Amino acid sequence: MTVLVITGTGTEIGKTVTTAAVAAVAVAAGRSVAVLKPAQTGVRPDERGDADEVARLAGAVTTRELARYPEPLAPATAARRAGMAPVRPHEVAEAAAKLAAEHDLVLIEGAGGLLVRFDDEGGTLADAAGMLAAPVLVVASAGLGTLNATELTVRELRRRQLEPAGVVVGSWPKSPDLASRCNLADLPVVTGAPLLGALPAGAGSRAPAAFRADAAGWLAPGLGGTWDAGDFASRFEP
Repeated sequence: MTVLVITGTGTEIGKTVTTAAVAAVAVAAGRSVAVLKPAQTGVRPDERGDADEVARLAGAVTTRELARYPEPLAPATAARRAGMAPVRPHEVAEAAAKLAAEHDLVLIEGAGGLLVRFDDEGGTLADAAGMLAAPVLVVASAGLGTLNATELTVRELRRRQLEPAGVVVGSWPKSPDLASRCNLADLPVVTGAPLLGALPAGAGSRAPAAFRADAAGWLAPGLGGTWDAGDFASRFEP
């Protein structure tokens, strides 16, 4: 794949760290990687954004951010309140296509979930993915409630005739509860998409060198790693 869109089932579930892990594995394999963040919200101009964090953890990647809005809101709302121009899906697709012409892999990290609005006309990350005909990786939470949110996200992808690349658990707890352990088996069933990884809670706080060394062990071969879903699930069988 040249372009991979990374979305989530909500906010604060590990999209950025998952993006960094995918980037780190690709860089380690000798691929040139670009990371595109269409809309960064809740960050001042002098603060580090999500794309910067991916670069810190993953290493030598090209980063591009199309717009930055000060309030931590959905991009359309944040743009409107700031009196700034919104990001349009076609702008995301055009920027990704340009990056793809110069890189082996382009990762597009969304904001929040798949249908979070970029503009007041209802443009979303899903629209940009459709313009690019790009597969979409879904980052999900581990525990109770994730089955419904993840299944709805994958259903919407298929309704739009977009390819769900798979599901990654963005933050696997040190002491998983019963729901989390059951979800390892249930997520592939309810979504019909493969489970492609599980990142340990706190992975983003590791030193960059340690993060890069460990990243392949968190992701399945479909994302360039060595993680095995069956083996992982067997360790936490309820």
